[in-house]
Amino acid sequence: MANMTIIATTAIPGHLRGALTRWMTEPMPGLYVGTLSARVRTELWSAVAATINDGAALLLHPDDNEQGFTLHTAGQRRRTPIDLDGLTLIALNPSEPEPAADHPRGDPPA
Repeated sequence: MANMTIIATTAIPGHLRGALTRWMTEPMPGLYVGTLSARVRTELWSAVAATINDGAALLLHPDDNEQGFTLHTAGQRRRTPIDLDGLTLIALNPSEPEPAADHPRGDPPA
C-alpha cells in the first residue's frame, strides 16, 4: 500500500532533484512530498543516499510504531536522530564549539 512520504533536502545535485520530481511534488525548494509504495520509496532513498555528496537529506514516512513514523537521514547534518527506548529523538550537534563559560551567549568580552 502506498503511503505519504516526505523527503527534505539541502544542497543536492541537480540530477537528484530531477529524479525526485519524477515521483514526488516539490511544493517548496528542497521539500518533496508524494504517495509512494515501499519499493519506490526504498529505491529513491537509495539514490539519494548514494549521491548526496556534501548535501543533506531526511526521509520521513508512516510506520507501525509508537510515533507513527520513521525517519532516515543521509549526508552532513547538524541534527542526528537517536533512538531512546523505541522513540526517535533529535540530538543537536553544533557545528561550532560552545562559547566560553564566562561568555554564555558568545558575546565578546567587554
